[in-house]
Amino acid sequence: MQKIRKGDKVVVLAGKDKGRSGEVLAVMPKEDRAVVRGLNMVKRHQRQTQTQEAGIINKEASLHLSNLAVADPKDGKPTRVGFRVEGEKKVRVAKRSGEVIDG
Repeated sequence: MQKIRKGDKVVVLAGKDKGRSGEVLAVMPKEDRAVVRGLNMVKRHQRQTQTQEAGIINKEASLHLSNLAVADPKDGKPTRVGFRVEGEKKVRVAKRSGEVIDG
């Protein structure tokens, strides 16, 4: 079970976007990286195709998972993630507040 998943609200701990938060669009567990909406923007040159025009576009680059922390559901501050078994289900829990992250 992963600590950071697609759809999570995360806070950046280090790098040019330190302190900013956003939603995880994709997680690449083999590379230990994640793409976050609106963060770590880079410019890419794009060749023209039938569906898209040529030019310089802005897109999100991936961030290393060590530079991300899940935002606490209570106050939005960065928190570590723990696991707890509730009934038959294993759920992720915010260490800061004890709140369950996913339903």
